[in-house]
Amino acid sequence: MGRSYIVEEAVGQYLLNFNNQEKAFVSGLLIGQCSSQRDYVVLATRTPPREEQNEDTKSSQSQLDDLDEEWITAHANQVSRMLPGGLLVLGIFIITTPDLGKDVQNALRRLVFAVEKSVTKKRLWNLTEDDISDRVTLHVCSSTKKILCRTYDIRDPKSLPKPADWKYQNGLSTSWLSLDCTIHVNIHVPLSTTTASYPLEKNTKNGLARWAKQIEGGVYLINGQVKEEDCELLEGQKKSSRGNTQTTSQTFDVRVLTHLLLNSNHRSTATVQVCSGSVNLKGSVTCRAYIHSNKPKVKDAVQALKRDILNTVSDRCEILFEDLLMNETPGNTDSEKEFYALPHRVFAPIPGSSVKLCDYKFRDESTREIQEHFMELLDQHIGIDDLEIAEEINTASINSCMKREDIPEDTYDDQPKHLVKTTVALRIQQNIGVAIAAAVALLAAGFSFHYFSD
Repeated sequence: MGRSYIVEEAVGQYLLNFNNQEKAFVSGLLIGQCSSQRDYVVLATRTPPREEQNEDTKSSQSQLDDLDEEWITAHANQVSRMLPGGLLVLGIFIITTPDLGKDVQNALRRLVFAVEKSVTKKRLWNLTEDDISDRVTLHVCSSTKKILCRTYDIRDPKSLPKPADWKYQNGLSTSWLSLDCTIHVNIHVPLSTTTASYPLEKNTKNGLARWAKQIEGGVYLINGQVKEEDCELLEGQKKSSRGNTQTTSQTFDVRVLTHLLLNSNHRSTATVQVCSGSVNLKGSVTCRAYIHSNKPKVKDAVQALKRDILNTVSDRCEILFEDLLMNETPGNTDSEKEFYALPHRVFAPIPGSSVKLCDYKFRDESTREIQEHFMELLDQHIGIDDLEIAEEINTASINSCMKREDIPEDTYDDQPKHLVKTTVALRIQQNIGVAIAAAVALLAAGFSFHYFSD
């Protein structure tokens, strides 16, 4: 028996509204959440057309061989950044005219593997053995409206298609649960001279991988309590007159505790690394994860939040580096330290849902640009009043051309007011000479925790 997909009714209406008179086919992404028993689809979004294809789409997209795999995977990468914890790209849909029905399954198979490979390439985390590795493909005939739903195991490149159930449900995502937390980060990433030829993005990712292990090994307090992993998240809550736990939309406050010192049985030695510079991340980030309300487990909710923490920090760095490559002009060569603001997070609701998607906004971007971004990538019209700006930028602390003598040595230690709680600042420090970065791991007999904010 194949997997079951419970689908928001609005998704079905969205797929039926496409008119294939101008195009032989329309492709897009299916977004939702996996669980052990069934998967949930809360949103579908078509692949935006390329500008050069707008004039003559019929002639350039008459065959499925013309599917632009590179463009579709690029769209999937952008959309993945806009998904909070718990949500992911579940698969691909294609709406075609009847004459293309014979070739569609080969195209879907190729795309679903290409998209999965692309969106997982830059992650700081990997799928575990408990994760569901099936991804869905959906073919819709534009004339008959008949659908064909199949899944592929993305862990197996030779995977054969399996049939799956596709069932619509009204109000599927109106009562999902959310987990919110604010993470205080202070990450130092040395740029080794041995990897000087690597892009800054790759060097930073390698440094973030060490920090990611702290997040993975942390302790998560849900509403101030440590809960057993296998317990239900809603355990102990009131039940309705029918005996079911009330599933109205709820928000859980989460705090993260991390290991301060290594266990005494861990042997470690000092390491010396020759560096040409460093990247420092310091400030606070708002993190959020969503999980379905059908008997969710604590371990699934915590895992979703962990992955959002890792994703949002990594994504912000990537977005900043992309922006610097496109827009940055050479600065003052006398400056050894350059300060930049990472983009801050903006949430917006899926219409008719308690689930919110997100985007990232630089301080010089307007809310109108964020609206356009949601429309372009997710095909969703978002009102300005619906935007939830989770973080504010303190521009007084941002300076990209400060000279060395103008920056106090204790800028970050003794003057936290320069970085408000809702700010994340990135400092790129390039040394004139070769610097030596020594990281000494301390041994401790006890086991202790501390907040990131400490």
